[in-house]
Amino acid sequence: MAACAFGHAQERYPSRVVTVVVPIAPGTGVDIQARLFADGLSKRGYQIIVENKPGAGTLIGAETVAKASADGYTILFTNSAHTILGTTNRNLPFDPIADFAGICLTGQAPAIVTVPRSLGVRTLGEFIALAKAKPGTINYGSAGIGTATHLAGAYFAYKTDTELVHVPYTITQGIITDLLAGNIQATFSPEAFTLSFLEDGRLLGLAVASDKPIHNSIQIPTATSEGVDYIYSTWYGFLAPAKTPPAILRKLHDDIVETGNNPELQAKIRLQGIDETSIGLADFDTYIRRDTARLAPLLASIAQLK
Repeated sequence: MAACAFGHAQERYPSRVVTVVVPIAPGTGVDIQARLFADGLSKRGYQIIVENKPGAGTLIGAETVAKASADGYTILFTNSAHTILGTTNRNLPFDPIADFAGICLTGQAPAIVTVPRSLGVRTLGEFIALAKAKPGTINYGSAGIGTATHLAGAYFAYKTDTELVHVPYTITQGIITDLLAGNIQATFSPEAFTLSFLEDGRLLGLAVASDKPIHNSIQIPTATSEGVDYIYSTWYGFLAPAKTPPAILRKLHDDIVETGNNPELQAKIRLQGIDETSIGLADFDTYIRRDTARLAPLLASIAQLK
């Protein structure tokens, strides 16, 4: 009887409100995507709300979900900054890998090596040569310590054996302002963040950290085509508490994938400079662990700075 009751409960999911926790402030790229998917899921019969819990580099929102009941009614929409929480925060009250179960990877946004025109470099090779000639003088801006854009710049420095200075910002628009003023010399951000400035030529995109060049309103070659082994994307996706029943994870995954197949939603996501991506349910956990392992040497060096 207990088994039958459990099976019946599983069939009825979701029978009440599902809360999507976003660990970043409203209006950000992560928040916009979460609301697009929430709207799509609501059209599939979900009662769903998006709750922003920003702070401490996504820690507050992630902890809320890690400690929530593993019943599918509190889930997290986040990005790749999530996986390095343990590196950037000592005595973390949860494990960002072991305490979560991947539901669905929804998109990836490759970093673009972006510099102001006033820097005087026109190619990735010239930029690297300048950084090596003047170590410690190239400052790059990010959205804050432990964010995906911080890691993108640090990974570039690691792969190119250059000494770049990280400048964290609390207001991301300040990155653009200081790039244009020459106060910082680079950022490693997804396309959407700098697109209008790349289009009007005030900023230059030297290379994209992807296996595909950018061919739309701007033309940017891949870093690998320039001879630099730099592949780095910010991933976006849904996570649940680790012990969430497999049947609930499967339903969430399948419904999110179907929602993401909507052409109108896909077009809106592409406007954020994000390539919509979907992989199998079990594959998302594997993807996260492999990405973390790939970045392990870099994460160790960041941990030493804390």
